[in-house]
Amino acid sequence: MSTLAGKTLFISGASRGIGLAIALRAAQDGANVAIAAKTAEPHPKLPGTIYTAAEEIEAAGGKALPLICDIRDEAAVEAAVAATVERFGGIDICINNASAIMLTSTLHTPMKRYDLMHQVNTRGTFLVSKTCLPHLLEADNPHILNLSPPLNMEEKWFAPHVAYTMAKFGMSLCVLGMAGEFRDRGVAVNALWPRTAIATSAVKNLLGGDALVERSLKPEVMADAAHVILTRPSREFTGNFCIDDEVLESVGITDLSEYQVNPGVEPAPDFFVEPKAR
Repeated sequence: MSTLAGKTLFISGASRGIGLAIALRAAQDGANVAIAAKTAEPHPKLPGTIYTAAEEIEAAGGKALPLICDIRDEAAVEAAVAATVERFGGIDICINNASAIMLTSTLHTPMKRYDLMHQVNTRGTFLVSKTCLPHLLEADNPHILNLSPPLNMEEKWFAPHVAYTMAKFGMSLCVLGMAGEFRDRGVAVNALWPRTAIATSAVKNLLGGDALVERSLKPEVMADAAHVILTRPSREFTGNFCIDDEVLESVGITDLSEYQVNPGVEPAPDFFVEPKAR
């Protein structure tokens, strides 16, 4: 299978960034996309709402369902999933993209932010997956894809920001466990993570500003890698911690210059993975 035509994707945090890029790539195939996110009104620092995302998805050739949904709220997630099934008849793919980040040391991490990261990243991923799974189990070639890193248990990935690392690795632990739990029932559960920084609002506003954006790849690199994963047979490809460039290389794409924000600048490495050997 090389297309997502007619497939229904439930994507958390799809109003902007990587989530929206994945949605738009699926829309090019003619997919249905449920946009489950909190942003219903324009934000002063963040582009896009669920409604502008829906417009872009429809313009790209897909069908969109904008849903106001805080994935920390069990009732809201259940309602969003039910609305998706009512509108499109089922769910084929669940993308756990929504995430919270705060790169602070132990002594500088307020417990309110600790709780937010764990509620959105780890708990939210578990809740959205759990709620989508009854419908995925009835789908043809069902996939869960978490935007989370490989489980590299090295001190250097924990020491600078242990609270954030724990929360992101919680998403990856969901991959490890659910892949094994649902392998025999045909649901693929994989993770996808970028080798380099990706030009998202988080990178611009929280991590490195415009300087880091210039050293980033566009979100489309993750969208194209996700498309490769989601079109693979679910019974043959599960339990993998994928890196975007390796996924693209597996289908013959080795030149990533088209994804560079600034083609003349070497992309900055991301967290949790080593730079690619040259």
